[in-house]
Amino acid sequence: MEDFLAQEVHALTGRVGEDLLTLRGGVRVRAGWRDAMLLNLHSRLAQRVLVELAHAPYRNENDLYGIASGVAWEIWFTPKQTFKIETTAQHSPLQSLNFATLRIKDAIADRFRAKANGVRPSIETQWPDVRVFAHLTTDACTLYIDTSGEPLFKRGWRQDKGDAPLKETLAAAMLAASGWWNPETGAVSGAALYDPCCGSGTIAIEAAQIARGIPAGSLRRFGFEKLLPFQAHVWSSVRSEVAAPDGAGAVTVFGSDVSHRMVDFAERNAERAGVADAIEFRGGDALQRMPPAEGGVIVLNPPYGERIEVGGVARIGAREQAATEDGGEFFSQLATHWKKNYAGWTAWVLTPDLKLPQRMRLKESRRVPMWNGPIECRLFKFSMVAGSARAKPAA
Repeated sequence: MEDFLAQEVHALTGRVGEDLLTLRGGVRVRAGWRDAMLLNLHSRLAQRVLVELAHAPYRNENDLYGIASGVAWEIWFTPKQTFKIETTAQHSPLQSLNFATLRIKDAIADRFRAKANGVRPSIETQWPDVRVFAHLTTDACTLYIDTSGEPLFKRGWRQDKGDAPLKETLAAAMLAASGWWNPETGAVSGAALYDPCCGSGTIAIEAAQIARGIPAGSLRRFGFEKLLPFQAHVWSSVRSEVAAPDGAGAVTVFGSDVSHRMVDFAERNAERAGVADAIEFRGGDALQRMPPAEGGVIVLNPPYGERIEVGGVARIGAREQAATEDGGEFFSQLATHWKKNYAGWTAWVLTPDLKLPQRMRLKESRRVPMWNGPIECRLFKFSMVAGSARAKPAA
């Protein structure tokens, strides 16, 4: 999803060329403090906004101590605040990431002792005031300070959720990949959007907020509010630049779920997100629900294997499916239902099952690699036509 994120960052900051580089797992943007606030408030695809403070070669843990010692941590936070260090690595030669983290922590503490008359900040692993991120490659260490706090997929509106909920950032990525939302222009297609397995409403609520122009982070707090460069009047100015959301119009976002309990959850979440009047939620089996509009886009993340295991059993269609079952019968019936009743619609289905098109007896026109947490998935695109989408075998 890096390309979509780069488009979104360009739209928010205006940066191009060398000031905006697409990397593996994210983008690197040369921008200012105000841009960091903008990205936190508006980005629907980023998990975090990190400020790079140091990048240098290393060979051992003592080198990491030296790199961290050279960072002016005292301009970012005070010794009275708590902090936490999270270390990740790709092909690092070091034997222990825990020891590497300890040396970085020692360097930060020792610098504060030297600068603040022996006073140093404390470590807090659960709810720290400040988060420091260290990333190690084979020969380089990069240190960042986090401006987000809680991960950005935590929008602040989802208090009611079922088993294995979809992250809001992944829901936004699905909407971008489907073409329903253009992250570079911010525009949405005029087509109706429908999620027939909506669960707690994540995809539908993301879509409605995008359509209404409601910032992704409008209901939450951010880590930068506890950092020393933070100025309340600048933040107030950034928030005031947000355009007023569109008023209630024709409902073009729809969601349904076989579990009426989940529909209740979705409705309550939509109320908190400020889009209750922009979405029509209903209960009903995906194998029986008729089209909510003349035509449009179906985007769904149906229950499957590892995702179902969180709750042990998930309700698919009108039946109970155990975690060990793959729901193959359900998908073939769903495809038949779509071909019969949803001609002209386009469906995008997220699944870890690479053989899903065969199960559905449909030919996909596109497949987009995505990760649902640790699960590698594909987002398949199916264009609905009446009758079979497969060519009949030659005589």
